[in-house]
Amino acid sequence: MFIDKSMTRDVLTVDPGTSIAEANELMSRNRIRHLPVIDQDSRLVGIVTDRDIRSAMPSNLLSEEAVAREIKQIALLKVKDIMTRNVVTVSPMNTLEDALLLMQRTKVGAFPVLDLQGKLIGIISVRDLMRAFINVLGIEEAGTLLCILAEDKLGQMKRIVDAITEERIPFGSILVARYWEEGKRAVFPYLLTSNVARVKAKLEGLGYTLLNPMQWSLDQLPKKADKISE
Repeated sequence: MFIDKSMTRDVLTVDPGTSIAEANELMSRNRIRHLPVIDQDSRLVGIVTDRDIRSAMPSNLLSEEAVAREIKQIALLKVKDIMTRNVVTVSPMNTLEDALLLMQRTKVGAFPVLDLQGKLIGIISVRDLMRAFINVLGIEEAGTLLCILAEDKLGQMKRIVDAITEERIPFGSILVARYWEEGKRAVFPYLLTSNVARVKAKLEGLGYTLLNPMQWSLDQLPKKADKISE
């Protein structure tokens, strides 16, 4: 899944000389949190966020007189005075997975997308990634999520898929995650039905352990009730 298939192409931008007030109004009106800053050649020179603007605003702890002075100063500020200049960017040929990992590593909520000439052609944000993965996972349709504990070896996924398909149950998606026990994997099929009793019994009959998806955790085992001392 390449970024250019899911990025926002009609990007709202500002130039370095745009006032902070104008940038703030543009963000509020369009319900966005990031504004790429471009020069006359459509080349990216920075990015300004709603957080940058909030940081430039007067503190609530100031007196009315001090706030009035701050507002006068802020009125003179331009986007170039508060924007981030060293912008993390991506290529349209990067994947959505690349963007997701980069967001986790940099703690940045959106990346401008630049072509080979360095010109802005789009932006990929958390909102875009959510829309793309919701579509891929098929979770907009009503269904049921199962959590199946399986051995980490070839053939297990096919065996699970075959067992579900034999029941004529359609898939929304299927994911695989690591499990706490060595040699095990947690398999998460999202099935487009609420009638899963028979397929659960079938999977258990094949030797699989079914876990409660709500108790599954990426980092630790589900909590077990303490034994009552005799």
